[in-house]
Parts: sequence; structure tokens; C-alpha cells
Amino acid sequence: MRPLFIQRLDAWARASAPLVLTLAVVVVKVVPLRLPAYAVIAPDLVLMAVFYWTVHRPDLLRPWGAFVVGLLDDILTGTPLGVSSLVLLLVHWTIIAQHRLFRALSFALLWFGFAVIAAGAKALIVLLALIIGHGLIDPTVVVAQYAFTLAVYPLIALLMGRAQRAFLPAV
Repeated sequence: MRPLFIQRLDAWARASAPLVLTLAVVVVKVVPLRLPAYAVIAPDLVLMAVFYWTVHRPDLLRPWGAFVVGLLDDILTGTPLGVSSLVLLLVHWTIIAQHRLFRALSFALLWFGFAVIAAGAKALIVLLALIIGHGLIDPTVVVAQYAFTLAVYPLIALLMGRAQRAFLPAV
């Protein structure tokens, strides 16, 4: 009896790794760093994590997981509730709709696909800020965040890839 319980617990823990790691990224995102102007141009680590796991293991990061991640992100960053959830759900849906295409891409083309999706996500955030009444977000800040996000994506993808190989069996 015991080995079966331990095996099931191990399988559950491994299957929850993408969601747990993405939730950890949300917490790491809000840790204050003593870098000047970092908070203004901080890369969108949560978007990177959701993109990576949705492309590589969509069976383990479901839409409800993206929603929960977005909700926690909104709570911790002070964004109006639902904004990040909506953006991450749309990112998740876009990737799932084109999943065969994304799975077949080389890393360089996948990075380009991330660039396109991140641009759409940033544009949607700007649009939602206008609709909600927060006013127009400074375009230089949005462009700086976008550029920094694109620059950091290979490092985050490398770390997530190592976590995937360490915790999850090949599909």
C-alpha cells in the first residue's frame, strides 16, 4: 500500500511543477530589487513562464492555472483584478489554438513567436488601462519593458527547460 501512495504523491507533485514554478515566478516578480528604475522596466517573467509551459506542457498548465496565476499577479502587484488573468488566458488560448505550429518551431522561431505574443499582450494591457481609466501608459516604459522581456526570455526558457527535464518525464 505505501509504495502506491508514495508513487501517486510523486506523480501529483511532478504534474503540479509547472503551476507551482509559475506561481513562484509571480512571487519572485514582486521581490524588491535595489536596482535603479528596475521596477519601471522589469521584464514580464509571468508572461514568459505561462508562454513556456503552455507551449511545452499544455497538459500541465491548464486555463484555470493561467487564471489563478494572473489573479495572484494582480493581487501582489496592485493591478486591477482580472487584468493579468484576462491577458494570460488569452495568451494561453492563442498558444493552444496554434499548438502544433509552436511545438514544431526551432528555438529562434519560438522566440519570435514569443515576441509576437508578448507584443499583443502589452498592447492589450495598454488598451485595458485606457478602458479601466488609468490613462495612457508611457509608451517608452512599455517599449522598455517589452525589449527587456524579449532579452530575458532565453534565460527564463533555459531555466524552465532545466526544471522540465528535472521534474517531468518526456512526453
